[in-house]
Amino acid sequence: MQTEWNENKILLRGRVAAPPQFSHSNHGVDYYLFPLTVLRLSGAEDRINIVASAPMLERHPLAPGDRTALMGQVRSYNNKSGVGSRLVITVYVREFLPDSGLEEDENHLTLAGTICKPPSLRSTPLGRVICDMILAVNRRYGRADYLPCIAWGSLAHQCGQMEVGGRLRLEGRLQSRTYTKVLPEGTQERVAYEISVMGLSPAPEPETEPA
Repeated sequence: MQTEWNENKILLRGRVAAPPQFSHSNHGVDYYLFPLTVLRLSGAEDRINIVASAPMLERHPLAPGDRTALMGQVRSYNNKSGVGSRLVITVYVREFLPDSGLEEDENHLTLAGTICKPPSLRSTPLGRVICDMILAVNRRYGRADYLPCIAWGSLAHQCGQMEVGGRLRLEGRLQSRTYTKVLPEGTQERVAYEISVMGLSPAPEPETEPA
């Protein structure tokens, strides 16, 4: 069972950008992938890849332009094909939620896990302090998701003081960022995903069995 110190929940509300396409099969169940666009308050748009099972999509059919809301988990895996980003981030749907079409777009997640590499504290050319870190969030069956996080300002200073193995609970949003990758054959536009940290607190230590 997932405990409070190993939490992974995301709520998204946005618009379907393309038809669901077959992704993979697992234990006899087919899964489909589709992009969901979610507006920020600034008007910028995040394009997030969503994975849902065929039975879920049969009960909740989706077409481009449809609005939808969902609860799920942020998942990661390493892309070994050599094409595109090495770390692939998706959202796995646990439940589709009612959406009247009148609600504002929403992007809110809660994560709790373990810092798995030294946080990197740095400043932008304009002097703004930021901190990059990787949070490992365990799943069942011995698997884990390794999720890149970025914090700004005072939150960046707090994250920069943490050490590998430290437990952390945070709230934030999953955002997309387009960048240009320089390759031997030229340049290629790619999309990176990261969690923008909006609040944090130390995660409780796991309970131990009494002696």
